[in-house]
Amino acid sequence: METDLLDELWALETTAVEALPDAEFVRPTRAEAWTVRDLLFHQLLDAQRSLMAFASPTDADPDADEVSYWKRYRPSEGDGGAAHAEFVRAAAAAYSRPQDLVDHWRTASGAAIRAARAADPAGQVETQGHVIAVPDFVSTLVLEATVHLMDLTLEIPGGPPPQTALALTRRVLEGLYGEPLPTAWDDTGAVLKGTGRVPLDASDDVDQPRFPLLG
Repeated sequence: METDLLDELWALETTAVEALPDAEFVRPTRAEAWTVRDLLFHQLLDAQRSLMAFASPTDADPDADEVSYWKRYRPSEGDGGAAHAEFVRAAAAAYSRPQDLVDHWRTASGAAIRAARAADPAGQVETQGHVIAVPDFVSTLVLEATVHLMDLTLEIPGGPPPQTALALTRRVLEGLYGEPLPTAWDDTGAVLKGTGRVPLDASDDVDQPRFPLLG
């Protein structure tokens, strides 16, 4: 499993925010709907959700893997995530101090990593209406942590995702696309363009109407 990689990604996020002045939490991120504070709360929800998943093992057969899990999350469908974004903004603003949110994130993410290490790598868990193998579930967390670390550090200092995390994210995006992404794109570019963080241009040799592959 990629638990060590997830631990490294979440630690990079913690490092980026733990000494950040309060005023900097309102800076924008690449996730256009959210500030740094909002995005950190969204990631807190991921950590909490993963704790519930690891505590929900099942003997049922998986109905999703590390690629198909993401097919339901199409930015062009439904409200495009507007309701969730509104909830995140309201909940993040309810913290009296940004560092209270940081402390909550640090505690929840640490507990989630411990739960991931204790999980049966041959088992399955239930999450968001799916049954998914534990290693594939950890992969989904790595992908989200990779993208959101890049989102978070648009205007605040922070280390980049490890190359292995970028490569994993590219692999999943290629699975969603159904073929390799252009070799002219390095892994960072593939992640940014594949998730719509950076717009495509006329020279990008892909089926552009299908992008972004993941919002």
